[in-house]
Amino acid sequence: MQIGYQTLYLKKRFPLRISRGEMLGGDNLFVHVSDGTHTGWGEMAPVASEGAASAGDGQAQLEALVAQIGAQGLDGSIHDIWARGREAGVGACALAALDIALWDLLAKQAGLPLYRLLGLARRGVVSSLTVGINPPEVVRERVPLLLAQGARALKIKLGSPEGVEADRAMFAAVHEAVLKAGGGSGAVLRVDANGGWSLRDARAMMAWLAERGVEYVEQPLAKGAEDQLPDLFKDRALPVFVDESCQFSTDIPGFAHCVDGVNLKLMKCGGITEALRIVATARAHGLKTMIGCMGESSIAIAAGASLSALFDYIDLDSHLNLDPDPAEGAPFADGATLPADRPGHGGRLKKGLPDA
Repeated sequence: MQIGYQTLYLKKRFPLRISRGEMLGGDNLFVHVSDGTHTGWGEMAPVASEGAASAGDGQAQLEALVAQIGAQGLDGSIHDIWARGREAGVGACALAALDIALWDLLAKQAGLPLYRLLGLARRGVVSSLTVGINPPEVVRERVPLLLAQGARALKIKLGSPEGVEADRAMFAAVHEAVLKAGGGSGAVLRVDANGGWSLRDARAMMAWLAERGVEYVEQPLAKGAEDQLPDLFKDRALPVFVDESCQFSTDIPGFAHCVDGVNLKLMKCGGITEALRIVATARAHGLKTMIGCMGESSIAIAAGASLSALFDYIDLDSHLNLDPDPAEGAPFADGATLPADRPGHGGRLKKGLPDA
């Protein structure tokens, strides 16, 4: 077994601004694991809160883990390797890159698409395309471009540092742009506050948004304010999903009684192995499920899309906001992101790049 690393800069087509700041792009770490015949690909989008602030940090952590378990140890149980990584303190986003590569390799060795290896269907669920926090005049220009891409659902980032009045003005601009595009666009509106609201503002905004046809609200309260969720939940005007508040499956029992669903991300939970556990735990508690993404190319997006049959809602769109996407394998069609129908998760670096 051989493992290799490659760092590429991913530039965003449009800067993404959320309640915590703005992202223009960044260096992602690509990991490949080979048995000499087949090669599995994984990807890390660095996130300091998920244990690796840079591609270099992630590579160093994975090199230490591989040195500990041995290169041939990569041919063992993926679940055991994931557990060893957690025990060794490997950041979740770095562990995700290795975990995704190992699942990709296993599926290729079996000659099956990953979704089939997992016993799933290649079924598309409409994926939200993201509208970042922007002034209304920018939103009015941006939304038609997303609708022209085929968006059937928009996730609107709110929780502006400028307050709820700025949120309302921006949302109104989105709503106006969708209506101007014509009712035929059929775009469903969803909201993600990224923890940018107080309990009082969350309650008021959810009631206001419900009157305007929003489907659900994600992470209305900041991570660490989970003790306020029961108060918000009891008279909620919209379904409540948590994202930042849920990293691993073990987090779910603590708030399962006061949310409607959970949003997992491969970079946040450490890859496919833990994603499967999160879905199982959420379902056992009667919760809805969602999968999202961070600043990922088509490689990590394809891995997430391979699990799409497990989810009620999907936000796999970061690869659509890259200029350019260095990878391929997660086509967006009819409003849904699906994995390419070939052995493995379907994602790979485009030809012409080193080790593609």
